Amino acid sequence: MTKRDVLITEVALRDGSHALAHSYTIDQVVSIAKGLDEANIPYIEVSHGDGLGGSSLQYGLSRTDEMELISAAVSACNHAKIAVLLLPGIGTVEHLKEAAKRGAKMARIATHITEADVSRQHLSVAKELGMETVGFLMMAHMAPVETLVEQAVLMESYGADSVYVVDSAGALLPHQVKERIRALRSSLNIPIGFHAHNNLSLAMANTLAAIEEGATRIDGSVRCLGAGAGNTQTEVLAAVLDRLGIETGIDVYKMMDVAEELVAPILPKPQEITKGSLVLGYAGVYSSFLLHANRAAKHFGLDPRDILVELGKRKVVGGQEDMIIDVASEIAKKQAATV
Repeated sequence: MTKRDVLITEVALRDGSHALAHSYTIDQVVSIAKGLDEANIPYIEVSHGDGLGGSSLQYGLSRTDEMELISAAVSACNHAKIAVLLLPGIGTVEHLKEAAKRGAKMARIATHITEADVSRQHLSVAKELGMETVGFLMMAHMAPVETLVEQAVLMESYGADSVYVVDSAGALLPHQVKERIRALRSSLNIPIGFHAHNNLSLAMANTLAAIEEGATRIDGSVRCLGAGAGNTQTEVLAAVLDRLGIETGIDVYKMMDVAEELVAPILPKPQEITKGSLVLGYAGVYSSFLLHANRAAKHFGLDPRDILVELGKRKVVGGQEDMIIDVASEIAKKQAATV
């Protein structure tokens, strides 16, 4: 296998689940995973958008059990390894064990930027299961660089094989990405990764900034399919890195074909920066909040931007989706009182 300067994890079958209201079918996962495998993608993440165990009324019910989707993806791949995301408190050790039993080879344990300590058990169990382990520090814009470093060091001490800076809200600017990656590079002895969202149209710029500072594990999503305005677009990223002389091992033509022929037809609408996704980055709010905020706004007769900005002011994070209804209700009552 060709030596790769950058290892890309394709997240459309996990992060993209948000954009599809968690409606992936086995046939869709098989065809997309097979196409990605043939394009020589090394890692393919598969699970509910909010990670293992995420299928619920709070986070959105899955059309198909995620364990069945994991098994389907494993069966479709000859080379790519299947990864899963787990948020402690949503997913459990038992979910992790079942995913490993189904053939998942990588566990990405995700916590809020200040809560790495809750990842210890899950990282440890994943190591015992023989899985490659990734520490996933979400909402990285919400804490100073020093805190990011402290939390990343904890994840490394718990057995993480790599640690990611995760711009969950798509709120970071390129210079902020650079300073975070640079700080981790000088403090850790393991590879550094970066996961972007495109809410401020900066996913590609931020990803390139991260690579420039030494990040070697990068997330992408074919056709930009992900929460909010989506993630760094994998087929575009592969082409750009090829132009830069950075080796990914990915067949750019085949990635283009997967995007055009397999993923585009299942999109309910194109991934673009709408006023809703733009305000996610502007307010610094978790990207998966958009669909929930839109539903709450419709129910209460509100502008979803007001809900999202208020959530940003309150520093609400992933796992607190129930707060969206509470905030919407409060705003509606205030507006009614001023009429």
